[in-house]
Amino acid sequence: MMSACGGGEGAPSTGGTASTASALSVSGIDADTSKALASTESIASSAAMVHPGLLHTQDDFGRMSEKVGAQVSPWVDGWNVLIANSHASLGWTPRPQAVVYRGSDGVHSENYRLLYNDIAAAYACALRWKVSADTAYADKAVQIMNAWSSTLTGLGGDTNAALAASIYGYEFANVGEIMRDYAGWQAPDFARFQAMMRNVFYPVNHDFVVRHNNTEVTHYWANWDLCNMASIMAIGVLCDDRALFDEAVAYFKNGAGNGAIRQAVYYVHPGNLGQWQESGRDQGHNTLGIALMGAICEMAWNQGIDLYGYDNNRFLAGAEYVAKANLRETDTTFYTVPYITYNNVDNVNQTALSTAAQGNIRPCWAVVANHYVNRKGMAAPYSQKFAAQIQPEGGGGNYGPNSGGYDQLGYGTLAYTREAIGAGTAPSGLTGVASAGSVVLSWWGTAYATGYTVKRSASPGGPYTVVASDITDPLTWTDNTATASTCYYVVTATTPSGETSPSNEVRVVTGLQLHTWLPLDDATGTTAADASGGGHDGRLQGDAIWTGGRSDTAVSLNGSNAYVALPADILADVSDFTITAWVQCRALRNWTRLFDFGDGTGRYMMFTPRAGNGLPRFAITLNGYSGERHIDGVAAFPVGQWVHVAVTLSGKGGALYINGSLSGQNADLPFAPWHLGGTRQNWLGRSQFSADPYLNGLVDEFRIYRGAMSAAQVAGLVGG
Repeated sequence: MMSACGGGEGAPSTGGTASTASALSVSGIDADTSKALASTESIASSAAMVHPGLLHTQDDFGRMSEKVGAQVSPWVDGWNVLIANSHASLGWTPRPQAVVYRGSDGVHSENYRLLYNDIAAAYACALRWKVSADTAYADKAVQIMNAWSSTLTGLGGDTNAALAASIYGYEFANVGEIMRDYAGWQAPDFARFQAMMRNVFYPVNHDFVVRHNNTEVTHYWANWDLCNMASIMAIGVLCDDRALFDEAVAYFKNGAGNGAIRQAVYYVHPGNLGQWQESGRDQGHNTLGIALMGAICEMAWNQGIDLYGYDNNRFLAGAEYVAKANLRETDTTFYTVPYITYNNVDNVNQTALSTAAQGNIRPCWAVVANHYVNRKGMAAPYSQKFAAQIQPEGGGGNYGPNSGGYDQLGYGTLAYTREAIGAGTAPSGLTGVASAGSVVLSWWGTAYATGYTVKRSASPGGPYTVVASDITDPLTWTDNTATASTCYYVVTATTPSGETSPSNEVRVVTGLQLHTWLPLDDATGTTAADASGGGHDGRLQGDAIWTGGRSDTAVSLNGSNAYVALPADILADVSDFTITAWVQCRALRNWTRLFDFGDGTGRYMMFTPRAGNGLPRFAITLNGYSGERHIDGVAAFPVGQWVHVAVTLSGKGGALYINGSLSGQNADLPFAPWHLGGTRQNWLGRSQFSADPYLNGLVDEFRIYRGAMSAAQVAGLVGG
């Protein structure tokens, strides 16, 4: 039974809490993709938009028509579900409203069911026209759209009005996009429909992603952002407004809310299983996330933007995780997936995968499986299995009478099924993470593979030695035998056609290696040179100045506007680490920073000499301050004297040292710096939170190492 969408029952309240160019060794991602992780460049293009170019292109309609005409399964099976649906009827009568209400405002009754039923009817009739060429169905779709565009003036209710504006916004825009080339839809009527989408739906969408109803940004679940992003994108294409389309793409990549890709796919486990942000909530909402992001990716793809592949196919990681979590391994048990605790501003503190509505069926898997497998030649075993298990996918009305059954347009078997690809691509997206002396590898598989082989070398480019073979599922392997401090890996697949070419090569450092060293002895100018040779020079900002240091010079920060900026993505390929520095605080205020690496208040890693409890703290988070994992010291931080600080991470074990002595530790730190993704704000002396004070003091000898120092090594560093 399909659950309600991301609003309705269980929807968040309006309240919230305010808060103060080489392959990456950890990710194996090429340089262009690496840069894109933190990109702020405009996505705008002068190229004309493709029409029809939302969920379906003219080529898609040609394929549907050809396959149905030839009575080929599974396309014809999807067609039969469509024409049997009561919404796909010439007898459908639209029921337009001047104002649509979703959620109670204390005065008006909800009437949004009228809108989503009419949209389902318009979409079903539009598909019938495109596949059959029967213009009677085109006329019916136009009748429904004209009725609404000549009547609807507003959206109301409570905060759930944002869901009505977004879910029904992206769906209705898709109907308009299908019908835009129909000669029977008069130009003034089409223009009025565009105006309705731009003036009634879009302002609500935009306001939500900008303000989130004035709540702390982690308050709303991923689906709220996703449906609004989908609507903005769809309206942009419908209205030929590149700025709107770009707004949605930019938010997908770098948005602050939980619907942006790095928050929606909250954590990527080994084997590229991406824990979805709503996995601990319930599976009805969890699967809705795949339906919404799948629609976003398909619409962008049809406009020439590859969001499917963004950030090493991060959406596929999420889809495979959600599919696996909702597929039965046996008649009585589901497949198991890894899970780490998720928390937000509302202190949901979800410690396990939710079994509520587990096995939930939504018509969303055909688009995922057919893109990755039959377009790209990759393996997507769980998404593919789910798509096959539930085909032919239906549409509105086939999954229950409530809103959850209308949260997606559906009919994916008819619309998205593609001919099986002849052969798979080579394994790709190989990543390698140094963890407690071992190397954890993950990669993307290839269609038709029966097993995978891992090969290792001590030199880039080989020669390689086979270190593991016949790997099937999950696509991950841990190397516990690496003896060289730096190793190079590739993966090949065994297929019916033989062994594939190798994947990308990934470099992993397993020993202790100096990554960044700022002696801060520069004395003049604004450059703090990196003596490690890594090119990670710092830049003095504000009124930062040089002064006498612990030895030679140090940088002096004034506590009001002075800090040191470090390069973007400085930790993007770092897993196990050691960070050390000497610092002398003139005065301490809560939440001042020695260092803070991040991309805003959602994802960061920091050390403060004094947290709210009066103790020094190291913290790292992937979803804001409520999701922080941290290490607290045991004593107040000294003032007016030079103090050595060291933080280490080995696997999931973190340690904090003050003046060479262990001051705190945490054995459950699953986040490493590379999990942060792209970081554009990497600072000494400044916080991601604008209200936090700047550091008032001196900093000397700042260092970052790959690998975790032992207690003895930290003590040795302090001593000399």
